[in-house]
Amino acid sequence: MSRRRKTRREFLRDSGQIAAGAILAGAAGEGLAQGATEGAAAKPDILNYNPAMKYRRLGKTGLMLSEVSLGGHWKNRDGGRYWGNFGDEIVPEDVAQNRTEIISKCIEVGINYLDITTPAECLTYGVALKGRREKMYVGADNHLLCPRNAKNRSVEALTHNAEECIRQLGFDYLDIWRIQADMKGNHTDDELKRMVEAFTKLHDQGKVRFLGISSHKREFLEHVMATFPEFAMVIFPYTAGSKTEETDAGPGGADKAKSIFETVKKCDVGVVTIKPFAGGSLFRIEAQFPVVEVGSEEEHELARLTISYILENESITATVPGMTTTHEIENNVRASAERTAALTEPARERLAEATHRMWAELPREYEWLREWEYV
Repeated sequence: MSRRRKTRREFLRDSGQIAAGAILAGAAGEGLAQGATEGAAAKPDILNYNPAMKYRRLGKTGLMLSEVSLGGHWKNRDGGRYWGNFGDEIVPEDVAQNRTEIISKCIEVGINYLDITTPAECLTYGVALKGRREKMYVGADNHLLCPRNAKNRSVEALTHNAEECIRQLGFDYLDIWRIQADMKGNHTDDELKRMVEAFTKLHDQGKVRFLGISSHKREFLEHVMATFPEFAMVIFPYTAGSKTEETDAGPGGADKAKSIFETVKKCDVGVVTIKPFAGGSLFRIEAQFPVVEVGSEEEHELARLTISYILENESITATVPGMTTTHEIENNVRASAERTAALTEPARERLAEATHRMWAELPREYEWLREWEYV
């Protein structure tokens, strides 16, 4: 189905109708329950709809996202990180080709959300999406300009952050400005108000539709959701080792630590989760780029089981693994179609064994993930 490009007036009308309650009055969005899949009558309106994919409502935004979506990271030629390694305005030809193939495969299999966080990702995916920007919802932020650095916390600096993402992507607007907050949540309410002020300015100019925020601090995100209804999406880690049930928080188990998802439901906020494979720590062997072999079926099954396990939580809108090859996309997307049947007791035992090994061998740079074992 062809999609006519929206005019700026239509952009403001459609986004404003959804977001007005949050921006002006703080009202929770109405409609489907958080995490529910869309009804049959509206399926043709879901971006990149594919019957093999399931879709979930992103909280008060009303957007229907594929429950398996695309994280912006990928591997380089030596199997290491690549998304932050080139700072000029020229995207290497092989990188552009790889990411263009990845985006094409995502569109084919029904993935409709892309989550990116670096200038290199903005430049690269701007090339990959050229001529088909309306085929993906895009959430973006610039890690070099984000408010993790205290000098980037003025309204002017925050606005520049979002506008640089738009410029480097070559877009007219972002669907979601997904701000990268301080990893430990070290922000005052005045700083959060500045984020909202910058967003409101950008929204009124037709440059940003919705506002999201990421952090590695659970209590901070709960405070943001409860205090600032303008934030319609939160991003945080959720791995194969994450659990959501109540846990004993004090001596003798007298106190209970409540799940963050209680606040998510109350505030009608969409949830996108990152680090499903704990930065690759779940696997024995990391993928290479370009991949000569597709890898072992054992690892591919483990990836599917992980995605299936994460998506058992209906309060999660989408998980966004970074994927380097089209084979990885096909494999991870199978989890959406097969997850109910896949999580047998023997499969859960294999996943638990791998998760136990993951926690035991977690590298130092990912030690912070332990704080997200109970979510």
